[in-house]
Amino acid sequence: MVETIDVDGMSCGGCERNVVEALEDVSGVSDANADHEAGTATVEGDADTADLVTAVQDAGYDASA
Repeated sequence: MVETIDVDGMSCGGCERNVVEALEDVSGVSDANADHEAGTATVEGDADTADLVTAVQDAGYDASA
């Protein structure tokens, strides 16, 4: 599955790394990418969408799917 999450609050490459690291810690994620200009993160794997959103929020960003 490929899931796209809307992420508000990313402003640079460092923010992208923070979001990717948070997402990669979620069980079931095989790959994650973030784009601060688009305000999105893309996740591959079989992780639960709610867990992905929570991980991004816990990293300090607003997120929705």
